[in-house]
Amino acid sequence: HFTHTHISNFLPSCAFSYRVASNLLMTGPKAYLIYAGSVQVGTQTGVEECKRQFAWDRWNCPDSAIQLKGLRRATRETSFVHAISAAGVMYTLTRNCSLGDLDNCGCDVSKNGKIGGSGWLWGGCSDNVDFGERISKHYVDSQETGQDSRATVNLHNNEAGRLAVKATMQRICRCHGMSESCSVQTCWTQLSDFMEIGNYLKIKHNQAQKLDIDKKRMRAGNSADKGGGILDAFGSIAQTELVYLEDSPDYCRRNSSMGLHGTEGRECVQHGEGLTQWERRSCRRLCHECGLGVEEKRIEVVSSCNCKFHWCCKVNCDNCSEVVVKHVCARREGPDGYGFRRRHRGPK
Repeated sequence: HFTHTHISNFLPSCAFSYRVASNLLMTGPKAYLIYAGSVQVGTQTGVEECKRQFAWDRWNCPDSAIQLKGLRRATRETSFVHAISAAGVMYTLTRNCSLGDLDNCGCDVSKNGKIGGSGWLWGGCSDNVDFGERISKHYVDSQETGQDSRATVNLHNNEAGRLAVKATMQRICRCHGMSESCSVQTCWTQLSDFMEIGNYLKIKHNQAQKLDIDKKRMRAGNSADKGGGILDAFGSIAQTELVYLEDSPDYCRRNSSMGLHGTEGRECVQHGEGLTQWERRSCRRLCHECGLGVEEKRIEVVSSCNCKFHWCCKVNCDNCSEVVVKHVCARREGPDGYGFRRRHRGPK
């Protein structure tokens, strides 16, 4: 297959974040409207990280999963969506607070001057995670208005997402003393890169625990399970862990009613430098284990090159083409079009 395509600037879809932010702004006191921009950016940050984390999984955080219909399901994957979204809002609020972008909010200096440990004192500008956590909780948790088990699980996963921000905080220190002898250090805490929070929550997703609740109690609006089965089901599960209620559907197959596209047509990678083991196994996971074959496609990519600036003020570029080889999952010959042997090992 030989096709032409043009590269343009990638603009991530922000429809979901706009929709969520709009819903959030209709709740709570007007004073919270000043945080609207941070909430919207934070939600989109969570969505983008979700798509990055699951780029080579059968479930790849599709748009359908982060829309209201998809969020009604309480699967392992939905638990991640709730956690990473809550974390994204808290992260952005915390960062913007420390940068001085929000009124009446700044660094956390509550511990400055106090001894933190052997040879170091608290000082500097610590990121104000308590502020970010408080405002994020108000915005995000206010969306859960039900009293059923699904709402309780969503709130739990929201909190797990916020705790992930705290768990990945970094302590940064500066040395003091003669000739920088480092006899004393001043330290403060700061947010890690959001990718680290995503990595942390991906592990929690893989370890997520299913709650054992009577299916009759799972019906939305059934408040009877709020004080009974749901609390018993949590047992000794820590607040840092992700939980879910329903088994994941078969992500190999297309399911239009659930907004699932299946893995047919998905790209996978077979070779390349710097690939993780998870990426190198993507063709097996997305194609072979879903009963599909791997088809090689040669694609001509046309992009701007040899750009020259002309005074004043014009840039002229040539169009350069490059043939790249991509591998995609395609149907094999067989009774059902998915091949004779299907090695399906779960929703990966």
